[in-house]
Amino acid sequence: MAPYLETVKSFADVPITDAGVDTVAFLEAADGLVGLFDLLGSAAFSVVQSDLKGNITKVRTRYEATPTLSATLESLVENEKGEKKRTATEGLLWLLRGLSFTCKALQNSQSNKGEELSAAFTKSYDNTLKKFHNFVVKGIFAVAMRACPYRADFYAKLAADPEGGEPATQDKLNAELDKWLAALSSIVARMEAFYEKGNYAKGF
Repeated sequence: MAPYLETVKSFADVPITDAGVDTVAFLEAADGLVGLFDLLGSAAFSVVQSDLKGNITKVRTRYEATPTLSATLESLVENEKGEKKRTATEGLLWLLRGLSFTCKALQNSQSNKGEELSAAFTKSYDNTLKKFHNFVVKGIFAVAMRACPYRADFYAKLAADPEGGEPATQDKLNAELDKWLAALSSIVARMEAFYEKGNYAKGF
């Protein structure tokens, strides 16, 4: 085994061509991000996790039903637009919002090494998901933010080899995490622009 980020698909390894973002590889990398919340070790994050998982399932179900029309995220959305219920389009939109929240929280944490995770996640929530949530959901997220583990504990888990091997050095972990987050941020920005240009988010 190896430290967590080496055991999952990196967003840096998701192929992007002129046709768009590879659907299968993107979903695999998104699965890896969902597992990251296990390392945060708080039941309060289960609501975030189940939301991400539910949206991954909606996109994957669509892909499995129409693989030739859904090879990229863009073609999947494009091919669903004429249908009455655009379940995968909505699922992907919310998945991107959840990924953006997680990405920005960890980028905040990477740029402010002296800041605790709860501050990094709260700042990110205020700038990403908060505007889409009602009063009840905002309350659930507020509890989750307060339940973030100490930064040092989370990074130690991220660096650890679950089978007891040598943990990753801090420099190696930071380099790997920065690369992972930069690629994720770029995919999210690309897809947000795609949704905006095609007005695909209308009604969601």
